[in-house]
Amino acid sequence: MSRKSVVQRNLKRVAISAALSEKRKALVAIIKDESLSMSERFAAQLKLSKMPRDSSYIRIRNRCLITGRPRGYYRKFKMSRIVLRQLGSIGQIPGLTKSSW
Repeated sequence: MSRKSVVQRNLKRVAISAALSEKRKALVAIIKDESLSMSERFAAQLKLSKMPRDSSYIRIRNRCLITGRPRGYYRKFKMSRIVLRQLGSIGQIPGLTKSSW
């Protein structure tokens, strides 16, 4: 189990990123638009740099929903390899069978 504060920090980043994603996309579009003047693009760059760092989706870490483990994460199941194996062995995940030979 990872620390609760780390998991909560990541959830906070998810919320901030979702709230400000449209604004970030608009500013990035202005910055990349070469038909605009340099001063307009630079102003958009300054606005983007003043936004919170946690509003960027890059800072979000994929974590297991059950344990909060950051490594060995399966996106399809949203859980770590360890929990996936445990739940798969007891038949809690539909369509997943543990191989045996």
